[in-house]
Amino acid sequence: MSTPATSAAFGPSGVRAALVMLAAGDGRRAEHHTNKVLLPLAGRRVFTWSIRWARLLPAITHTVLVVRDEDRDDVQETLDREVEPPAVQVVTGGDSRHASEWKALTALEADIVAGEIDVVVIHDAARPLARTGLFADVITAAAEHGGAIPVRHQQHLTAYRDADQPPPSVVAVQTPQAFLARPLLDAYARANEEDFVGTDTASCIERYTDLPVWCIPGDAGNIKITFPEDMFLAERLLAKAHWDLSDVPSHHGDRPHWRDLRHTGEQR
Repeated sequence: MSTPATSAAFGPSGVRAALVMLAAGDGRRAEHHTNKVLLPLAGRRVFTWSIRWARLLPAITHTVLVVRDEDRDDVQETLDREVEPPAVQVVTGGDSRHASEWKALTALEADIVAGEIDVVVIHDAARPLARTGLFADVITAAAEHGGAIPVRHQQHLTAYRDADQPPPSVVAVQTPQAFLARPLLDAYARANEEDFVGTDTASCIERYTDLPVWCIPGDAGNIKITFPEDMFLAERLLAKAHWDLSDVPSHHGDRPHWRDLRHTGEQR
């Protein structure tokens, strides 16, 4: 199994993707009273770095930003100042990550049903250093296989196992995660009917579909802003990359299937 060639300049050929940015958290663990994605990072806000790297891909035709209601005015002012057209659709999130994803999919529903969106890629806005290439890789893999998530092996974690069995592979899951749009919408519609709340997007897909979800290598630099020291680390990593994360994505061969791996959930 091989990955179709992509580049940061062009992205996955012919695929139309919607970008969903989740920014409805807060700054408590980062020791701030404001939403952490609104914190300044190297001359702009955290969440606009995330949007910048993703939207270098022409495959991204729609962008939905999910925010807290109390942040809407600050978010809109920041978008007007720091993000170039096309416009970003801002929607108010729910009381959980899953509920916020459902709000975003509801906003995209008409275009998904009309066949104008092939893939939805969901990303935590608090991960400002996800490279353009990582977005291209997950979108391409999702278009080819059904779903894709970035994972990093956790060698320092030990899983219980039988003595006669080889040790399972334990991984931590990152975002962006990408999925075929119509199966994703249908899965969340069923979850809404049954009041199911998933831990992340892949868990809802796994419960309600047989869609293959493939793992691609994550990036150690794709950190999530959680604690105060994460802001200093993010700025150092940006400086080391010369403020440019628009890399050419790597091309990977065979990838493990999501159901073949044990995972620690998304890194917080």
